[in-house]
Amino acid sequence: MIDYRRLRVALLGAGAVGSQVAGLLLKHRAELADRAGADLELVGIAVRDTTAPRDVELPQELFTTDAESLILGADIVIELMGGIEPARSNILQAINSGADIVTANKALLATHGPEIFDAADQVGASVYYEAAAAGAIPIIRPLRDSLAGDRVNRIMGIVNGTTNYILDRMDTEGADFGDVLKQAQDLGYAEADPTADIEAYDAAQKAAILASLAFHTTVPLEAVHREGITSIDAAMIESARKAGMVIKLLAVCERLAGTDDEGESISVRVYPALIHRSHPLASVHGANNAVFVEAEAAGSLMFYGAGAGGVQTASAVLGDVVSAARRHVAGGVGVGESTRANLPIVPIGRVTTRYHITLEVTDEAGVLATVASILSEGGVSVATVEQTVEPGDGTARLVIGTHTAQESDLSSTVEALAASAVVRRVVSVLRVEGD
Repeated sequence: MIDYRRLRVALLGAGAVGSQVAGLLLKHRAELADRAGADLELVGIAVRDTTAPRDVELPQELFTTDAESLILGADIVIELMGGIEPARSNILQAINSGADIVTANKALLATHGPEIFDAADQVGASVYYEAAAAGAIPIIRPLRDSLAGDRVNRIMGIVNGTTNYILDRMDTEGADFGDVLKQAQDLGYAEADPTADIEAYDAAQKAAILASLAFHTTVPLEAVHREGITSIDAAMIESARKAGMVIKLLAVCERLAGTDDEGESISVRVYPALIHRSHPLASVHGANNAVFVEAEAAGSLMFYGAGAGGVQTASAVLGDVVSAARRHVAGGVGVGESTRANLPIVPIGRVTTRYHITLEVTDEAGVLATVASILSEGGVSVATVEQTVEPGDGTARLVIGTHTAQESDLSSTVEALAASAVVRRVVSVLRVEGD
């Protein structure tokens, strides 16, 4: 039997993911030692309540409420508490004590990532966060390492399982938003307060992380344009189906070409969008996630799998633990984050794409001509028009597909449509992605 060097591993948090990580560390200790070249000893688990029930049966003597003492004695600290504080303070303390960090905390990295990475650079530590962007899907390492020599031009991702489950059920079964949300909560896909998911805060945090890696640029969370899915209804789903498309909540991270006056820039945005059913992302069903990467040399790459779940996410966490252990065995300083490109991040108004605009209009002669005139004056060219007359109430529904237009032009045009006497209501404006 090989006498491996012993590395002390501290775990902060024992929820759905943390308890699975602890169980697998203990169960596969010998196997992990062979892979890492070091014996990974779980020395303790810091929690708020040491007597709370856990998803996995774990030795009671491992639990403690004294996170500080646990951190100061560890070589590798796994942070799975979530939230900003005390996670931020605990991680900074661990880094300053010389430990490497493994975390799945997307909210913390999206808001305090530069601070944490800078602290790690100062002492030569490493921060690993494969589980922070897409659960079990390996996407952080491909972006940070495998594609480091390539040029990523665009990322489109379904990075929130709850919203994908809701939109998928609405599409495949014709279910209403509220009913499917309740089902998602009953199945554990959505929290009692689903705001972070359905209003796209969770997806925006992940988009900031992915864009920072892909474009070697620090992307603050406030620079990510965010729209949730609460306005999506059955009529919009049906209209998309008729057009051969499906609605998905997409995180879009895009490199924008420069002009004679300005250099390259990037756009980072999250919103419900239409994609053609032939696109690989259209076939992502249930609570699964997928990330579609377009790179200059590698071409199109698809990463697909479980975006959440305790044991699934634990797989990504343990992969990071093994990487951290190998670094300790090999020695040397940790590899910092590459954010030296410093590309400017443009607002949503600079984005160019196609749109589907759904209007409720008065059912009378001349309405189409009036709507077409408003679109033309706004610099928005019409590609398709679908009209449905609502029986008995004197209204019709128009679904207008546009050619490529700039968001700022489209926005002002929609305002003009809303103010028109022939338009009773702007039902929705959806972008078309993936063309």
